[in-house]
Amino acid sequence: MNETMMENPDINVEFEDHVAIVELCRPPDNYFDAGLIQGLADIYEKLDTDPVCRAIVQCSRGKHFCAGFQFNRPPELPGKERTAQADVETIYGHALRLYRSCKPVVAAVQGAAIGGGLGLALVADFRITCADARFSANFSRLGFHHGFGLSVTLPRLVGHNQANLMLFTGRRIDGETAVSTGLADRSVAQGDVRKAAIELAAEISESAPLAVQAIRKTQRRQLLSELPEVIQRELAEQTHLKSTADFREGISASAQRRPPRFSGE
Repeated sequence: MNETMMENPDINVEFEDHVAIVELCRPPDNYFDAGLIQGLADIYEKLDTDPVCRAIVQCSRGKHFCAGFQFNRPPELPGKERTAQADVETIYGHALRLYRSCKPVVAAVQGAAIGGGLGLALVADFRITCADARFSANFSRLGFHHGFGLSVTLPRLVGHNQANLMLFTGRRIDGETAVSTGLADRSVAQGDVRKAAIELAAEISESAPLAVQAIRKTQRRQLLSELPEVIQRELAEQTHLKSTADFREGISASAQRRPPRFSGE
């Protein structure tokens, strides 16, 4: 591998031939905020202009791929200017930048991809996972509306009814079930997830890069046309639901690791 491409304490980038390996570095859960998604979008855009990069592997350091946005974190973290509220309001603009990137992406999901972490995994073109992984759109269990474009990306992969089942129940599904439903593309041993993702990305990189990018642009055209309006709708519903008692209860229950007691208020 070559030396790290750019300095970022939360994101590491290395190359293996024509494959850029982009690693989130907030173990064990790899929670994100607007700063992390912005940094990730900046890197994807830089890789778009790098002729060496022909494919990206999105992976994470630690136990989980990404546990989503940490709603119950302190309102402000040391050295951070953004509040959690501002993060939620600005994240999806940076998510759109990720979706609009040019290079094909393979996600290596070795652990949990929860909430917004599931949304991040679905930015990728392909997902390599393992039996021990967990996928969940857990927003309804938090009294919240889903985001990150899941209204479009989830049903495109698993179908309308299966997407609604995941969204309404917030249930977790394992890696084997994810493959059987189309949410993931291949399941391997947990220790081989990243290796298998790099192998797939390397296979893609053997094709003509301009042709791959042109094909990908065509194949994602409808997705990219739908996402801006859908994400605005998701954000509007999230903003409304954040003021409800059920949202406060959902976040409290999650922090206390107990079943929520929703009142419908």
